[in-house]
Amino acid sequence: MRLAFMGSPDFAVPALRALHAAGHEIAAVYCQQPRPAGRGQSLRPCPVHKAAEVLGLEVRTPRRLRTDMEAQQAFAELNLDVAVVAAYGLILPQAMLDAPKRGCLNIHASLLPRWRGAGPIHASVLAGDTETGITIMQMEAGLDTGPMLLAEALPIGPMDTAATLHNHLAEIGARLVLRALAENPLPRPQPEDGVTYAPKLTREDGRIDWTQSATAIDRRIRAFEPWPGTFSTLDGETLKILSATPAKGSGLPGTVLDAKLTIACGTGAIRLVRVQLPGRQAMDADALLRGRPIPPGTVLG
Repeated sequence: MRLAFMGSPDFAVPALRALHAAGHEIAAVYCQQPRPAGRGQSLRPCPVHKAAEVLGLEVRTPRRLRTDMEAQQAFAELNLDVAVVAAYGLILPQAMLDAPKRGCLNIHASLLPRWRGAGPIHASVLAGDTETGITIMQMEAGLDTGPMLLAEALPIGPMDTAATLHNHLAEIGARLVLRALAENPLPRPQPEDGVTYAPKLTREDGRIDWTQSATAIDRRIRAFEPWPGTFSTLDGETLKILSATPAKGSGLPGTVLDAKLTIACGTGAIRLVRVQLPGRQAMDADALLRGRPIPPGTVLG
């Protein structure tokens, strides 16, 4: 089948590789433009860009699509059977949605209609969902509103983070989109009830509010690993909290309760497991305490 692949982050790479390995003719790969990164701020291509180059595929990186008539025309001239979209990062105008013979299929990381939008994996952990999954959806102009072709659920365990779920979901998405192309299942409208939206995240969303319950804070830490990450302040410095676990204890929210870095929450407590200070490498909490004692009674901001 002749197709275009449209994606940018790591999540999309397994699907691109699976489509290539299955023998589909990938006429072009669309992804976000290279961006400055690292200390030298040199331009760095996104993961899909790098994977496509390894596979010897043509890469296109238009800055925008809705107002770029040349980009829309170039897409139409590919004469595609279908386009596969996975976390591309640009909105496709109607002309591009309509151009391929079978339209555009989206690999969405939730069980629609729950968690439409930009951050479905984070949102599912943050909300305490017991499962997430992948939906292969026929794209239309609305935000993740198109009819569903296939779906597969994935349980969310008590220790799962956005990172662990991301990797499993990426592999499910790769497998499921191959099925969708091979089987051409009938589209099913999304249910009208149960619709929720996952907003785009910022770094400030990772600030810990110690007045929340230990359960809510534990979910936030797991939901925002590895990005945007969670943090608090310790003696005026930003303390990144990479992992933690619920613990017994109570006290004024944000207060260090013992010599194991157990922190009181609005209800219950959590124990910090792995942390990072500015300019330092990530370390276990006990390693931090050996080099920098934090006495009980210290209050995190």
